[in-house]
Amino acid sequence: MADKPHQNLAVIGHVDHGKSTLVGRLLYETGNVPEHVIEQQREEAEAQGKGGFEFAYVMDNLAEERERGVTIDIAHQEFDTDEYYFTIVDTPGHRDFVKNMITGASQADNAVLVVAADDGVQPQTQEHVFLARTLGIDQLIVAINKMDLVDYEESRYHEAVEEVKGLLGQVNFSTEDAGFIPVSAFEGDNIAEDSENTPWYDGETVLEALNDLPEPQPPTDAPLRLPIQDVYTISGIGTVPVGRVETGTIEGGDNVSFQPSDASGEVKSVEMHHEEVPSAGPGDNVGFNVRGIGKDDIRRGDVCGPAEDPPKVAETFQAQVVVMQHPSVITAGYTPVFHAHTAQVACTIESIDSKIDPASGEVAEEEPDFIQSGDAAVVTVRPQKPLSIEPSSEIPELGSFAIRDMGQTIAAGKVLSVNQK
Repeated sequence: MADKPHQNLAVIGHVDHGKSTLVGRLLYETGNVPEHVIEQQREEAEAQGKGGFEFAYVMDNLAEERERGVTIDIAHQEFDTDEYYFTIVDTPGHRDFVKNMITGASQADNAVLVVAADDGVQPQTQEHVFLARTLGIDQLIVAINKMDLVDYEESRYHEAVEEVKGLLGQVNFSTEDAGFIPVSAFEGDNIAEDSENTPWYDGETVLEALNDLPEPQPPTDAPLRLPIQDVYTISGIGTVPVGRVETGTIEGGDNVSFQPSDASGEVKSVEMHHEEVPSAGPGDNVGFNVRGIGKDDIRRGDVCGPAEDPPKVAETFQAQVVVMQHPSVITAGYTPVFHAHTAQVACTIESIDSKIDPASGEVAEEEPDFIQSGDAAVVTVRPQKPLSIEPSSEIPELGSFAIRDMGQTIAAGKVLSVNQK
């Protein structure tokens, strides 16, 4: 498996448009879920009066999700095609889970956008496409799903495609590269094999489109950046920070610095899956032991980097944000919580520098008094507590964030420049 290049794939789209079913079907068609498991899920689905949910159940294997029929957490599922070894980052469609979606999508190289043929583009479809764009996903495969519900009508497929093209155009996604595939995840049409039900379609199947994705280039030439998720004390070993390597590599003997806690030490050992490894690179989840660091010296939200090129700590930073939903207007002085990598810090929007036309990216208005839902803008932000963040042009993995307030995600953005402490 490991001899193929790896891709992280996000599956995005409106709730109930069939994302989980599509993912379950992909796992099944690539031989990553045995037939008997699907049979078992089918019986369980029927027993709960949810016949047809068996493929979705493959992904939603948390009991609570089954009962609600909703995807809550991000389930990591793996499958391989002829060209790639994929990890599916199944992204929840529901509003209250958009935060997960943001942390999920930011780890994806490419995305499959699922749009139901009988329902078309919905508010959440829009939100997810916006987010995918803001978070740096470049390539989309569009699955026009549930073709079985519209009797495989070519006209309905074309209507859905036009709707999606309009949406992609608004956020500068190239529609030339995007494949629009008519599928039924439930029946299996055009997932692994060409379907007789769509004789009018001669394009790729979903699996062919996945095989044709460009190979992601791992960011190993960037300096090490490893956001800390947790810090443990393990007897006989000492302090063990845990996190996912976003860029660069970490190995025993490295001198590292943790920001904004401003602690430093030497890496004694690096572990993955409870085994010591000589080094780890982008995408690897690691635990590592650092000489000279105590449990209280560092915390979740810190970023580990080389001592000679430590992670930036922002006094202020300038960012481009997209407001997804806010009940009123946002003005200078507003202080919501910013979620960036593993950090959550209250930040004040000091000034709204310009409003941007989200379709063209051109400045629409200089120094507007306020921004509201649907607006894109460049703002200057002052963290209320030290925050390590990087310009997305230099280290995109540490340059995106979500803004949360009142229990919901109100905006997402990327860092343009950092004014360091």
